[in-house]
Amino acid sequence: FKKYDLGMDEDISIINTNTRNEKIKNFFIHNKKKIILVLSFIIILLISYFAFGEYQDRKKIKISDSFNTITINYSESNKEKTAKDLIRIINEKNPTYSPLSLYFIIDNELISEKNTINELFDVIIYETSLDKEIKNLNIYKKALYNADDGNESDLLDILNPLIKSESVWKSHALYLMAE
Repeated sequence: FKKYDLGMDEDISIINTNTRNEKIKNFFIHNKKKIILVLSFIIILLISYFAFGEYQDRKKIKISDSFNTITINYSESNKEKTAKDLIRIINEKNPTYSPLSLYFIIDNELISEKNTINELFDVIIYETSLDKEIKNLNIYKKALYNADDGNESDLLDILNPLIKSESVWKSHALYLMAE
């Protein structure tokens, strides 16, 4: 009776294996379109992700090359063109080259209108995705830029985000207000 029982267990095991294989095969046959659609979607998603990353990298390199070319070719005779090109870079809202462009404009006095410079600071501070402390540094630089001929309430408005924060620039902002 035991030999018969073992033979039957083997037969049942083989039947179960064949049934399982048949179920898997039927699943793939019946869901072939769905599986192909899901795999295609995943492949397209991966390609899009890497293509977008490549696009972003190329854009950064283009902005970098543009900034370097503009600053290298700068001379007193092409101040207006340099200012215009650097404003274009500021409006790209690049976290590295937008602030550098603004600093170059200020250092070389390419634009003399304070309102224009303040608007460019606002682009850097409020529209460019910067680290929190870099943003705070730019707020402080804006206040420094306006400190000589700005009134106290305007300066306080500029420095208010720093004064209310726990930024490393808070003590500098308080000192500037005291001056």
